[in-house]
Amino acid sequence: MEDQNRTEIDANEWADINADGKLATPFSEAALGVPFSLPSRLMRLADLPWHGCYEMQLASEKKSEHTLRSYRTSTKQFLTTVLPGELPPSWDALQAISVKEISRWVDPNNGRLDLWVQSLSSLSPSTINARLASVSHLLNWLGHRIPDWVTRPQKGRSLPKTLTHREIDRLKEAAETSENPFANVVITLLLETGMRVSELCALNRSDVDLDDLSATVREGKGGKDRLVLFTTITVQTIQAYNLVRKQIILRHSPMDEHRDALILNRRGRRLTPRAVQKLMDSLADRSDIPRSKLSPHTLRHNFATGLLERGMDLVSIQRLLGHSNISTTRVYLEISDQSLREIYHRAQKSRWESL
Repeated sequence: MEDQNRTEIDANEWADINADGKLATPFSEAALGVPFSLPSRLMRLADLPWHGCYEMQLASEKKSEHTLRSYRTSTKQFLTTVLPGELPPSWDALQAISVKEISRWVDPNNGRLDLWVQSLSSLSPSTINARLASVSHLLNWLGHRIPDWVTRPQKGRSLPKTLTHREIDRLKEAAETSENPFANVVITLLLETGMRVSELCALNRSDVDLDDLSATVREGKGGKDRLVLFTTITVQTIQAYNLVRKQIILRHSPMDEHRDALILNRRGRRLTPRAVQKLMDSLADRSDIPRSKLSPHTLRHNFATGLLERGMDLVSIQRLLGHSNISTTRVYLEISDQSLREIYHRAQKSRWESL
Protein backbone atom coordinates (compact mmCIF):
# COMPACT_ATOMS: atom_id res chain seq x y z
CA MET A 1 0.00 0.00 0.00
CA GLU A 2 1.36 3.38 -0.90
CA ASP A 3 2.65 5.44 2.03
CA GLN A 4 0.35 8.43 2.48
CA ASN A 5 2.98 10.31 4.52
CA ARG A 6 5.54 10.50 1.74
CA THR A 7 6.99 13.98 1.40
CA GLU A 8 9.86 13.41 -1.02
CA ILE A 9 11.01 11.13 -3.83
CA ASP A 10 14.59 10.00 -3.32
CA ALA A 11 17.28 9.30 -5.91
CA ASN A 12 17.17 5.51 -5.48
CA GLU A 13 13.53 5.37 -6.55
CA TRP A 14 14.43 6.66 -10.02
CA ALA A 15 16.32 3.42 -10.72
CA ASP A 16 13.20 1.38 -9.97
CA ILE A 17 10.93 3.67 -11.95
CA ASN A 18 13.27 3.56 -14.95
CA ALA A 19 14.10 -0.15 -14.72
CA ASP A 20 12.03 -0.95 -17.79
CA GLY A 21 14.18 1.39 -19.85
CA LYS A 22 11.44 3.97 -20.36
CA LEU A 23 11.41 7.55 -19.14
CA ALA A 24 8.48 7.18 -16.77
CA THR A 25 9.55 9.65 -14.08
CA PRO A 26 7.37 12.59 -12.97
CA PHE A 27 9.65 14.66 -15.23
CA SER A 28 8.67 12.77 -18.38
CA GLU A 29 6.77 14.18 -21.33
CA ALA A 30 3.77 12.03 -20.47
CA ALA A 31 3.66 13.29 -16.89
CA LEU A 32 4.30 16.95 -17.62
CA GLY A 33 2.46 17.22 -20.89
CA VAL A 34 5.35 19.21 -22.38
CA PRO A 35 6.71 18.16 -25.80
CA PHE A 36 10.41 17.41 -25.92
CA SER A 37 12.49 20.23 -27.39
CA LEU A 38 16.16 21.09 -26.96
CA PRO A 39 18.58 23.38 -28.83
CA SER A 40 20.63 21.45 -31.38
CA ARG A 41 23.81 22.14 -29.39
CA LEU A 42 22.38 20.08 -26.49
CA MET A 43 20.94 17.15 -28.45
CA ARG A 44 24.01 14.99 -27.92
CA LEU A 45 23.69 15.60 -24.17
CA ALA A 46 19.94 14.94 -24.03
CA ASP A 47 20.11 11.70 -22.01
CA LEU A 48 23.00 12.70 -19.73
CA PRO A 49 22.48 14.00 -16.17
CA TRP A 50 21.80 17.69 -16.58
CA HIS A 51 23.62 18.83 -13.43
CA GLY A 52 27.05 17.62 -14.51
CA CYS A 53 26.56 19.08 -17.99
CA TYR A 54 25.50 22.45 -16.59
CA GLU A 55 28.45 22.54 -14.18
CA MET A 56 30.77 21.97 -17.14
CA GLN A 57 29.10 24.86 -18.95
CA LEU A 58 29.63 27.14 -15.93
CA ALA A 59 33.27 26.09 -15.64
CA SER A 60 33.85 26.96 -19.30
CA GLU A 61 32.57 30.52 -18.71
CA LYS A 62 35.15 31.22 -15.96
CA LYS A 63 32.75 33.12 -13.74
CA SER A 64 33.74 34.31 -10.27
CA GLU A 65 33.10 32.10 -7.24
CA HIS A 66 30.58 34.65 -5.99
CA THR A 67 28.61 34.45 -9.26
CA LEU A 68 28.74 30.65 -9.25
CA ARG A 69 27.39 30.50 -5.69
CA SER A 70 24.57 32.84 -6.68
CA TYR A 71 23.71 30.72 -9.74
CA ARG A 72 23.71 27.46 -7.76
CA THR A 73 21.64 28.79 -4.87
CA SER A 74 18.99 30.42 -7.07
CA THR A 75 18.82 27.46 -9.44
CA LYS A 76 18.25 25.02 -6.58
CA GLN A 77 15.50 27.22 -5.10
CA PHE A 78 13.78 27.45 -8.47
CA LEU A 79 14.02 23.75 -9.34
CA THR A 80 12.72 22.60 -5.95
CA THR A 81 9.61 24.77 -6.32
CA VAL A 82 6.71 22.36 -6.80
CA LEU A 83 3.33 22.86 -8.42
CA PRO A 84 0.07 22.02 -6.61
CA GLY A 85 -0.35 18.25 -6.38
CA GLU A 86 3.32 17.45 -7.07
CA LEU A 87 5.36 15.35 -4.67
CA PRO A 88 8.63 17.26 -4.16
CA PRO A 89 11.67 15.30 -5.34
CA SER A 90 14.90 15.37 -3.36
CA TRP A 91 17.74 17.56 -4.64
CA ASP A 92 19.78 14.41 -5.34
CA ALA A 93 16.97 13.09 -7.52
CA LEU A 94 16.69 16.37 -9.39
CA GLN A 95 20.42 16.45 -10.09
CA ALA A 96 20.31 12.93 -11.50
CA ILE A 97 17.67 13.45 -14.20
CA SER A 98 18.57 14.01 -17.83
CA VAL A 99 19.01 17.24 -19.74
CA LYS A 100 15.79 16.71 -21.69
CA GLU A 101 13.83 15.95 -18.50
CA ILE A 102 15.06 19.06 -16.70
CA SER A 103 14.19 21.09 -19.79
CA ARG A 104 10.57 19.95 -19.41
CA TRP A 105 10.63 20.54 -15.65
CA VAL A 106 11.67 24.19 -16.05
CA ASP A 107 9.43 25.03 -19.00
CA PRO A 108 8.39 28.67 -18.36
CA ASN A 109 4.79 27.91 -19.38
CA ASN A 110 4.05 25.25 -16.75
CA GLY A 111 3.63 27.67 -13.83
CA ARG A 112 6.75 26.73 -11.84
CA LEU A 113 8.59 29.91 -12.74
CA ASP A 114 5.60 32.04 -11.74
CA LEU A 115 5.36 30.38 -8.31
CA TRP A 116 9.06 30.83 -7.71
CA VAL A 117 9.01 34.50 -8.74
CA GLN A 118 6.09 35.10 -6.37
CA SER A 119 8.17 33.67 -3.52
CA LEU A 120 10.75 36.44 -4.06
CA SER A 121 8.31 39.31 -3.47
CA SER A 122 9.64 40.20 0.00
CA LEU A 123 13.23 40.61 -1.23
CA SER A 124 14.94 43.81 -2.35
CA PRO A 125 14.90 44.74 -6.07
CA SER A 126 18.63 44.08 -6.43
CA THR A 127 18.32 40.61 -4.86
CA ILE A 128 15.31 39.72 -7.04
CA ASN A 129 17.17 40.83 -10.17
CA ALA A 130 20.25 38.80 -9.19
CA ARG A 131 18.15 35.66 -8.71
CA LEU A 132 16.28 36.20 -11.96
CA ALA A 133 19.61 36.59 -13.76
CA SER A 134 20.83 33.30 -12.27
CA VAL A 135 17.75 31.33 -13.33
CA SER A 136 17.70 33.09 -16.71
CA HIS A 137 21.18 31.69 -17.34
CA LEU A 138 19.93 28.13 -16.80
CA LEU A 139 16.85 28.70 -18.95
CA ASN A 140 18.92 30.20 -21.77
CA TRP A 141 21.26 27.21 -21.67
CA LEU A 142 18.25 24.91 -22.08
CA GLY A 143 16.81 26.97 -24.94
CA HIS A 144 14.12 28.74 -22.90
CA ARG A 145 13.89 32.35 -21.82
CA ILE A 146 12.26 34.39 -19.08
CA PRO A 147 8.80 35.36 -20.44
CA ASP A 148 7.91 39.00 -20.98
CA TRP A 149 5.29 38.87 -18.24
CA VAL A 150 8.04 38.36 -15.63
CA THR A 151 9.11 41.94 -14.95
CA ARG A 152 12.33 42.93 -13.25
CA PRO A 153 11.84 45.46 -10.44
CA GLN A 154 13.46 48.84 -10.93
CA LYS A 155 16.16 49.72 -8.45
CA GLY A 156 15.96 53.17 -6.95
CA ARG A 157 19.12 55.02 -7.85
CA SER A 158 20.99 56.24 -4.79
CA LEU A 159 24.28 58.02 -4.43
CA PRO A 160 27.15 55.82 -3.25
CA LYS A 161 27.94 56.11 0.44
CA THR A 162 31.34 57.55 1.29
CA LEU A 163 33.01 58.47 4.54
CA THR A 164 33.97 62.04 5.39
CA HIS A 165 37.63 62.94 5.80
CA ARG A 166 37.19 63.04 9.59
CA GLU A 167 35.55 59.61 9.59
CA ILE A 168 38.43 58.23 7.51
CA ASP A 169 40.93 59.65 10.00
CA ARG A 170 39.06 58.07 12.93
CA LEU A 171 38.83 54.75 11.08
CA LYS A 172 42.57 54.70 10.35
CA GLU A 173 43.38 55.47 13.98
CA ALA A 174 41.05 52.69 15.17
CA ALA A 175 42.68 50.22 12.76
CA GLU A 176 46.23 51.21 13.72
CA THR A 177 45.52 50.77 17.45
CA SER A 178 43.35 47.65 17.12
CA GLU A 179 44.41 44.38 18.75
CA ASN A 180 43.14 42.56 15.67
CA PRO A 181 46.31 41.45 13.82
CA PHE A 182 44.93 42.10 10.33
CA ALA A 183 42.91 45.28 11.01
CA ASN A 184 45.45 47.81 9.77
CA VAL A 185 46.53 45.94 6.65
CA VAL A 186 42.90 45.28 5.61
CA ILE A 187 41.81 48.91 6.02
CA THR A 188 44.93 50.22 4.30
CA LEU A 189 44.60 47.89 1.31
CA LEU A 190 40.90 48.62 0.83
CA LEU A 191 41.40 52.39 1.08
CA GLU A 192 44.57 52.56 -1.00
CA THR A 193 43.75 50.08 -3.80
CA GLY A 194 39.95 50.04 -4.15
CA MET A 195 39.91 46.24 -4.27
CA ARG A 196 36.68 44.33 -3.78
CA VAL A 197 36.57 42.37 -0.52
CA SER A 198 36.51 39.06 -2.44
CA GLU A 199 39.65 40.13 -4.31
CA LEU A 200 41.39 41.14 -1.10
CA CYS A 201 40.65 37.78 0.53
CA ALA A 202 41.82 35.88 -2.57
CA LEU A 203 45.10 37.81 -2.85
CA ASN A 204 48.22 35.64 -2.53
CA ARG A 205 51.75 36.62 -1.56
CA SER A 206 52.89 35.41 -4.98
CA ASP A 207 50.57 38.01 -6.55
CA VAL A 208 52.26 40.88 -4.71
CA ASP A 209 55.38 42.72 -5.91
CA LEU A 210 56.41 45.19 -3.23
CA ASP A 211 59.41 46.38 -5.25
CA ASP A 212 57.10 47.28 -8.13
CA LEU A 213 54.50 48.80 -5.76
CA SER A 214 51.79 46.60 -7.28
CA ALA A 215 49.80 43.39 -7.12
CA THR A 216 47.89 41.30 -9.65
CA VAL A 217 44.26 40.54 -8.89
CA ARG A 218 43.66 37.08 -10.36
CA GLU A 219 40.34 36.55 -12.11
CA GLY A 220 38.53 39.50 -10.60
CA LYS A 221 34.89 40.19 -11.39
CA GLY A 222 34.30 39.14 -15.00
CA GLY A 223 37.13 36.60 -14.83
CA LYS A 224 39.86 39.07 -15.82
CA ASP A 225 43.21 39.72 -14.17
CA ARG A 226 44.12 43.32 -13.43
CA LEU A 227 46.86 45.39 -11.85
CA VAL A 228 46.35 47.26 -8.58
CA LEU A 229 48.89 49.83 -7.43
CA PHE A 230 50.40 50.51 -4.00
CA THR A 231 51.56 53.66 -2.28
CA THR A 232 54.65 53.55 -0.07
CA ILE A 233 52.27 53.58 2.93
CA THR A 234 50.61 50.42 1.60
CA VAL A 235 53.98 48.69 1.18
CA GLN A 236 55.08 49.65 4.70
CA THR A 237 51.81 48.36 6.13
CA ILE A 238 52.16 45.02 4.32
CA GLN A 239 55.76 44.69 5.49
CA ALA A 240 54.70 45.34 9.09
CA TYR A 241 51.91 42.78 8.79
CA ASN A 242 54.31 40.18 7.35
CA LEU A 243 56.10 40.10 10.72
CA VAL A 244 52.80 39.27 12.41
CA ARG A 245 51.99 36.77 9.68
CA LYS A 246 55.21 34.85 10.33
CA GLN A 247 54.24 34.43 13.97
CA ILE A 248 50.78 33.14 12.96
CA ILE A 249 52.38 30.58 10.62
CA LEU A 250 54.77 29.39 13.34
CA ARG A 251 51.89 28.90 15.79
CA HIS A 252 49.39 27.25 13.45
CA SER A 253 51.30 25.72 10.48
CA PRO A 254 48.57 26.47 7.92
CA MET A 255 47.60 23.90 5.30
CA ASP A 256 48.92 24.36 1.77
CA GLU A 257 45.64 25.90 0.57
CA HIS A 258 46.08 28.76 3.06
CA ARG A 259 49.86 29.10 3.18
CA ASP A 260 50.19 31.50 0.21
CA ALA A 261 47.32 33.77 1.32
CA LEU A 262 48.55 37.33 1.84
CA ILE A 263 46.31 37.86 4.87
CA LEU A 264 45.62 35.12 7.43
CA ASN A 265 43.20 35.13 10.33
CA ARG A 266 44.29 34.35 13.89
CA ARG A 267 44.05 30.60 13.24
CA GLY A 268 46.24 30.63 10.17
CA ARG A 269 43.45 30.38 7.61
CA ARG A 270 42.76 32.57 4.60
CA LEU A 271 40.71 35.63 5.48
CA THR A 272 37.02 35.51 4.51
CA PRO A 273 34.65 38.35 3.47
CA ARG A 274 32.54 37.62 6.55
CA ALA A 275 35.55 38.12 8.83
CA VAL A 276 36.29 41.42 7.09
CA GLN A 277 32.73 42.66 7.67
CA LYS A 278 32.93 41.67 11.35
CA LEU A 279 36.12 43.73 11.52
CA MET A 280 34.28 46.65 9.90
CA ASP A 281 31.52 46.48 12.52
CA SER A 282 34.06 46.48 15.33
CA LEU A 283 36.02 49.40 13.89
CA ALA A 284 32.81 51.33 13.19
CA ASP A 285 31.91 51.12 16.88
CA ARG A 286 35.38 52.28 17.92
CA SER A 287 35.46 55.20 15.46
CA ASP A 288 31.90 56.44 16.07
CA ILE A 289 30.72 55.59 12.55
CA PRO A 290 27.29 53.97 12.02
CA ARG A 291 27.73 50.29 11.18
CA SER A 292 25.37 50.68 8.23
CA LYS A 293 27.75 53.24 6.73
CA LEU A 294 30.98 51.22 6.94
CA SER A 295 31.65 48.28 4.63
CA PRO A 296 34.43 47.20 2.24
CA HIS A 297 32.30 48.63 -0.57
CA THR A 298 32.16 52.01 1.18
CA LEU A 299 35.96 52.16 1.20
CA ARG A 300 36.00 51.25 -2.50
CA HIS A 301 33.73 54.24 -3.14
CA ASN A 302 36.05 56.45 -1.09
CA PHE A 303 39.04 55.25 -3.11
CA ALA A 304 37.35 56.11 -6.43
CA THR A 305 36.00 59.47 -5.29
CA GLY A 306 39.38 60.43 -3.84
CA LEU A 307 41.10 59.74 -7.16
CA LEU A 308 38.61 61.95 -8.99
CA GLU A 309 39.01 64.76 -6.47
CA ARG A 310 42.78 64.62 -6.99
CA GLY A 311 42.37 64.95 -10.75
CA MET A 312 42.50 61.42 -12.18
CA ASP A 313 40.51 60.83 -15.38
CA LEU A 314 37.51 58.52 -15.54
CA VAL A 315 39.07 55.90 -17.83
CA SER A 316 42.06 55.41 -15.53
CA ILE A 317 39.78 55.07 -12.51
CA GLN A 318 37.73 52.51 -14.44
CA ARG A 319 40.84 50.40 -15.04
CA LEU A 320 41.94 50.55 -11.41
CA LEU A 321 38.48 49.53 -10.19
CA GLY A 322 38.20 46.71 -12.73
CA HIS A 323 34.89 47.89 -14.19
CA SER A 324 34.03 46.43 -17.59
CA ASN A 325 31.62 49.30 -18.31
CA ILE A 326 32.53 52.92 -17.71
CA SER A 327 28.90 53.73 -16.82
CA THR A 328 29.43 51.74 -13.60
CA THR A 329 32.41 53.93 -12.80
CA ARG A 330 30.30 57.04 -13.35
CA VAL A 331 27.83 55.86 -10.71
CA TYR A 332 30.73 55.46 -8.27
CA LEU A 333 31.68 59.06 -8.92
CA GLU A 334 28.34 60.75 -8.27
CA ILE A 335 29.63 63.35 -5.84
CA SER A 336 28.09 66.26 -4.00
CA ASP A 337 27.74 69.73 -5.48
CA GLN A 338 30.14 71.01 -2.82
CA SER A 339 32.84 68.52 -3.84
CA LEU A 340 32.26 69.44 -7.48
CA ARG A 341 32.74 73.12 -6.67
CA GLU A 342 35.98 72.37 -4.80
CA ILE A 343 37.35 70.32 -7.71
CA TYR A 344 36.39 73.02 -10.21
CA HIS A 345 37.97 75.91 -8.29
CA ARG A 346 41.12 73.90 -7.54
CA ALA A 347 41.50 73.07 -11.24
CA GLN A 348 40.89 76.69 -12.26
CA LYS A 349 43.38 77.96 -9.68
CA SER A 350 46.05 75.57 -11.00
CA ARG A 351 45.30 76.71 -14.53
CA TRP A 352 45.83 80.42 -13.78
CA GLU A 353 48.93 79.76 -11.66
CA SER A 354 50.53 77.97 -14.61
CA LEU A 355 50.10 80.97 -16.93
